[in-house]
Amino acid sequence: MRKWLLVPFLFVLAFSASAFKPKPIDVIAYYTGNAETIKNYPVSKLTHIIYSFLHLKDDTLSFGSDKQKATLLALTELKKEYPKLKVMIALGGWGGCATCSPVFSTQGGRDHFAQSVKRILDEYNADGIDIDWEYPTIPGFPDHDYSLSDKDNFTALMKTLRKTLGKKAEISFAAGGFASFVEESVDWKAVMPYVNRVNLMTYDLTNGNSPTTGHHTPLYSSPGQIESGNRCVEMLLAKGVSSKKLVLGAAFYGRAWKEVQPVNNGLYQSGVFTAFVPYKRLLQEYGDAAGYQIYTDSVSKASWRYSSAERKFITYETIESVKEKVTYSKKKKLGGIMFWELTLDFTEKGLLDAIYDSVNE
Repeated sequence: MRKWLLVPFLFVLAFSASAFKPKPIDVIAYYTGNAETIKNYPVSKLTHIIYSFLHLKDDTLSFGSDKQKATLLALTELKKEYPKLKVMIALGGWGGCATCSPVFSTQGGRDHFAQSVKRILDEYNADGIDIDWEYPTIPGFPDHDYSLSDKDNFTALMKTLRKTLGKKAEISFAAGGFASFVEESVDWKAVMPYVNRVNLMTYDLTNGNSPTTGHHTPLYSSPGQIESGNRCVEMLLAKGVSSKKLVLGAAFYGRAWKEVQPVNNGLYQSGVFTAFVPYKRLLQEYGDAAGYQIYTDSVSKASWRYSSAERKFITYETIESVKEKVTYSKKKKLGGIMFWELTLDFTEKGLLDAIYDSVNE
């Protein structure tokens, strides 16, 4: 081949390779910290920050304090340095949606809420809203109202938000990662046209109310535990939800039990729940030096630590498990991976770094 033909050929080849290179998946952080703490974290490794949580005051989305306002302003200011970063606000959370069912049961309530969201997004230059209602139609936080009509009202809420906020706004919601939420809480076919993505809370699948130990954020189901991230994803794909709108959840914390007998290295044994443990403290309190041994379930792709001397057990996310979740998300062509939440991580060489490295491999 003549040299003058070789140069454009190589250029076309390089362009074609880059054109067909898969787009990196989104990396989405929930964030509960303040205006100063965010400066300690590698924001460049995130595509989205979801500031959590704002709440309802009557039918209006409201800040809890001036400190929250200052934090949101600081987060949106980061977009000057990171132009591709999206900053969203979240409503609710566990224990934070006490009046969601009655407020969103009327069109007037939905309209007033959507208008209040738009005012905040416009004033603070934020990019969208994440609805974390735990849960429509099924029991969630103790004594919070829920009703079978929540299912249709949730669809109407998303429709109203999209109409009010416009096409450019990002709209997402946090979904329970377990079967009863998937089957009962949401009309998936009706809702999905209005939202950019669903953040799957595929953690707390064994939670603090459980009298038995187990994996709280397993990727795959196993004979001992059917609920898992993969099960949730597969159920939604079977319902026709686009894989690109599904975001797998990871947990930057562990859950611990005491009084766990030394059978099966503490897994699937009776115990007393004791603690929610941030990842940045976990290995200091439950590491090798403290007498805890790590075990890994090769089926679930989940790990735990157990001390037979202390009779204590902790289930948690590891560097290896978040990498498995990224690999899985790529393979399934999911839209991204999200986690709860950023301040629970180390500021460097933590779980976010592992996720970022794996996303960009």
